[in-house]
Amino acid sequence: RRDDALVRLVTAQARVKEARRSCTGPLATAIMEHLASLAMPRARLAIEVEGDAGEAVAFLLAANPGADPLPLAKVASGGELARAMLALRLVLTQGPETLVFDEVDAGIGGEAAVAVGRALAGLGRHHQVFVVTHLPQVAAMASQHLVVRKEIRDDRTFATVGHMVDDERTSELARMLSGDATSEVARAHARSLLAAREGTHGG
Repeated sequence: RRDDALVRLVTAQARVKEARRSCTGPLATAIMEHLASLAMPRARLAIEVEGDAGEAVAFLLAANPGADPLPLAKVASGGELARAMLALRLVLTQGPETLVFDEVDAGIGGEAAVAVGRALAGLGRHHQVFVVTHLPQVAAMASQHLVVRKEIRDDRTFATVGHMVDDERTSELARMLSGDATSEVARAHARSLLAAREGTHGG
């Protein structure tokens, strides 16, 4: 009976491994399509499935032309890893209703930051998305903007959360942009970021 069970096990493992391998090509292609929209237009991603039942899965990334795909965990910068994980989540949209991204924009800025902000906003159309960020380009894309601050009262530290609306939000984005919430140049830039968000969200 043991020998028969082992034969059935090996057969079942082979079926599972083949099923998992058959998904790697379409999944990698879908992830690369999202990476292109996240300011990684020439990135290549491959997925390897090994092990008796395909339980050993490795994501391989070549972020730049001419490079061979290597294990994501070893070769990706913080920003590349964050965008790869975001791209994967954008593909696997059947995930939980609430998603939390803690500094998913680490190590990026400029065009990439805008792209990540737009992608997160898109994800927020079908999920409740919480994003911890220090980038104004990302914060401006949110439908709600909360600010966490530390305060010391009577030699004790407290965390407070404030909901930024209207001019408060403009001031906070200006502070994130330049360190000076009163700078008219920074405030103008903040207003332009918010206006871009309104265009993305359709109001």
